[in-house]
Amino acid sequence: MSSQPSSDNSACPRCGQPFHCGVADARCDCFDLKLTPILREQLAAQYSSCLCVRCLKQITDQAAAAQQ
Repeated sequence: MSSQPSSDNSACPRCGQPFHCGVADARCDCFDLKLTPILREQLAAQYSSCLCVRCLKQITDQAAAAQQ
């Protein structure tokens, strides 16, 4: 998740699983996820490219659970 996502991802930098970032296709499954500005900043600082949707869902679920 960088400010300039790469659409040529062959593997998620977090889990290593293959995936395709659809941002260049103008439609990616991650568009439906709600990431807070703080979480976006943390992900951009930690990873140099986009994460797969599965990892993003895990991260958002963990963040939501931590707030409760």
